[in-house]
Amino acid sequence: MATNQEYLTPDMRNWLMAASFGDGLPGLGPRSNIPASELPEVFELPVLPLRDTVVFPRMVAPLTIGRDRSLRAMEAATAVNTVLTVAQRNTDALEPKPSDMYTVGTVADMGRALRMPDGMTSLLVRGRARVHIVEWLQATPFMVARAKLIDDRNAHTPAIEALMRAVLALFEKVVRLNENLPEQAYIYALNVSEPGWLADLIAYTIPLDVEQRQLILETIEPINRLQKLGVLLAKELDVLELEDRIALQVQNEVDKSQREMFLREQIKAIQTELGESDTGAQDVLALRERLSQKKMPEAARAKAQHEIDRLAKMDGMSPEVTMTRTYIEWLLDLPWSEQTEDNLDVKHAERVLNERHYGLNKVKERVLEYISVRKLTSGQMHSPIICFVGPPGTGKTSLAHSIAHSLGRKFARISVGGVHDEAEIRGHRRTYIGALPGRILQTMRRVGSINPLFVLDEIDKMGEDFRGDPAAALLEVLDPEQNREFEDHYLDVPYDLSKVLWITTANWLDPVPPALRDRMEIIEFPSYLEEEKLKISKQFLVPRQVTENGLREAKLSFTDEAIKRIIREYTYEAGVRNLEREIGTICRKIARRLAENQRYARRITAGQLHKYLGPPRFDFGMLDAQDQIGVANGVAWTEAGGDLMPIEVTLMEGKGVLTLTGQLGDVMQESAQAALSYARSIARRLGIKANRFEKIDIHIHVAEGAVPKDGPSAGITIATALISALTKVPVRRDVAMTGEITLRGRVLPIGGLKEKIMAAHRAGVRTFILPTKNIKDLAEIPKKVQRDLKLATVTNMEEVLGAALAAPLPDESHTNGAHTTPRPKPRQRKPRGNAARRGTQRSAPYPILQRRPAMQANCKPTGVRP
Repeated sequence: MATNQEYLTPDMRNWLMAASFGDGLPGLGPRSNIPASELPEVFELPVLPLRDTVVFPRMVAPLTIGRDRSLRAMEAATAVNTVLTVAQRNTDALEPKPSDMYTVGTVADMGRALRMPDGMTSLLVRGRARVHIVEWLQATPFMVARAKLIDDRNAHTPAIEALMRAVLALFEKVVRLNENLPEQAYIYALNVSEPGWLADLIAYTIPLDVEQRQLILETIEPINRLQKLGVLLAKELDVLELEDRIALQVQNEVDKSQREMFLREQIKAIQTELGESDTGAQDVLALRERLSQKKMPEAARAKAQHEIDRLAKMDGMSPEVTMTRTYIEWLLDLPWSEQTEDNLDVKHAERVLNERHYGLNKVKERVLEYISVRKLTSGQMHSPIICFVGPPGTGKTSLAHSIAHSLGRKFARISVGGVHDEAEIRGHRRTYIGALPGRILQTMRRVGSINPLFVLDEIDKMGEDFRGDPAAALLEVLDPEQNREFEDHYLDVPYDLSKVLWITTANWLDPVPPALRDRMEIIEFPSYLEEEKLKISKQFLVPRQVTENGLREAKLSFTDEAIKRIIREYTYEAGVRNLEREIGTICRKIARRLAENQRYARRITAGQLHKYLGPPRFDFGMLDAQDQIGVANGVAWTEAGGDLMPIEVTLMEGKGVLTLTGQLGDVMQESAQAALSYARSIARRLGIKANRFEKIDIHIHVAEGAVPKDGPSAGITIATALISALTKVPVRRDVAMTGEITLRGRVLPIGGLKEKIMAAHRAGVRTFILPTKNIKDLAEIPKKVQRDLKLATVTNMEEVLGAALAAPLPDESHTNGAHTTPRPKPRQRKPRGNAARRGTQRSAPYPILQRRPAMQANCKPTGVRP
């Protein structure tokens, strides 16, 4: 059972309301055979279940009947022309049960039923009175219920009269704003004198859902019914007023657009009469003139010409005019052939790089090689794609700027750190509103040259999500074989990026995809050593801060000891950014005293730092005051350089438990296990009983336990401290060592040797033990440091113990390398087959760098210091 009330025209609504005020159903037969006054208080009638409507007393409603049970109920009620109409709670139920029905309905008179072309039956009913369903008598073949009449009559009071007037006032506004309600609806409501009837009439007229209408039907007291209806009318009025305001705004905009269009047509007609062309035509002429003067490839020229022709045919009011003009301007603004002349003077480039940067010899050498080759090949060469990798603050971006200055090229830079969208590189397609080219072409347009030095900063910090992988989009940009015809999604024509000198920067290589890494030439930027930081400070940082803080006339200077103490005790970094900040802090305090006409120090010494910078914030490893048993000096590699790291071993009575503390990583724990195994294997030679290891617990601790550590190169240090504790022989305090240990006592090479040796030299070490295979790395060590240190190269633990222990071991003949009976040399067999082809030489096992290594070898984490 359904109703078409929501789709009725205002005239049909008016007809139904007129029928509701009459004595019968117009043209559809007489009223019920049972007079209203003779209806019993309790009676039984067939039930018509209603799915999406509610019938009110005295209201005429059209019903559409299609369900079999409803048709049977209508036929059964034909004898008395009276039926019960009850709304369904569950509107989705095609065959409703009594539990799916409301308990309050309406007894209604039936009009004439009409058969419709679609097989449905149309029936007009007029409600007579509210009823309460007392009992459901049957559910099939149609529903029958016992109902009880509800008396809702109420006497007129001043409160009811005031409430009726308020409801009528709201209803009048709703009728005026709702175009679907007939104008006579308010007139009919105005002539209703009973409060209950008025509430039913208005609830039937305004658009409400089934639940809201059922709520009004179930409200028996007329005064309560009017109050609830007033709330519903107020909500409906708010919605209608908002719709009216929106419609008025839309209409005003439409009227304004039509007015502007009319005025533009008049202006166009006046210009035509005066022989003047319109603005659009002038823009097209200007674009054609720019295109004729622009040097660009034929594909791009043809594309621009095509778009200009389209623009000339467009209506000036078309929204595509702006989009097409913007696209043409992008084609004309991009540099297609404009380029700067390279300065290929190698001496000039070398002088510029040395003036602006200290050290970084490998990078400078590579740049000078590029300039030399370009000079010899007359520019006919692929531009290299270089990746600078190193810790923050080591001068990667500033060096790229200096390279651009030495070559005479324009400098372009974009940061791709945090970029997640591929469109940032390739741009958006023109079909999107507000589309633009990617940041590559935006930067090329800004610099106005086809051969700038282009820096892609923070390439290791790009992201990836549902919008694409920007690293994959960079593959085409950074491939010399593909970037000759780079296609931006917005531009949609090939653009030549092969003349650009690409430089990328990264702090780590691990996040960079292998395919992208393969296209770049990797140049590593090591962390600055203390001596390098000292020279950078004297040559660059101090003069710059003195100038920036207005102290040039004050002739402020820093002693070497002051700068060294700032480096050691007030900064802990790989680069020099914080060092420059601390120097700037001192300069600002001096500038304030100078501005206040107070006395100030013209020469900053180490003893004055506490006054300007406060107490020291960091410390660095120093040697112990005397030789100790079970303590050996290791060295650590960190991003901020190197540091001394003592390793302690303590023996206790126990059951042979090995305890490792100091936040040691898996590799370092394995080194400790290997060191213990080696010590146990030579226990007899050391004079140690074999069962002693089962009666003691061994505790190995690496200082600064809050700092994670990992790597294999602490092996010989742990073994030395362990053997010292077992034999009660102290380790020399002025010895530091590094190297990986094997189970047979061999010493394998390690990495980060330069930083480790510099840390040992700074701490006052006199002898430094290193693997023999690391001799090749000594070329990077300053000559002065090599002269101050005794560098002992070792191949096995016997040599390490001989150099590190303060006294001979119990069996000196075995520990100090004395002559012993030579062992027979095993006979070597000639390798055959695949073994002969592969060779038998094994590569040196260097430590592997992690993505964010807490420590490489026996080193400390980057940027963290307790």
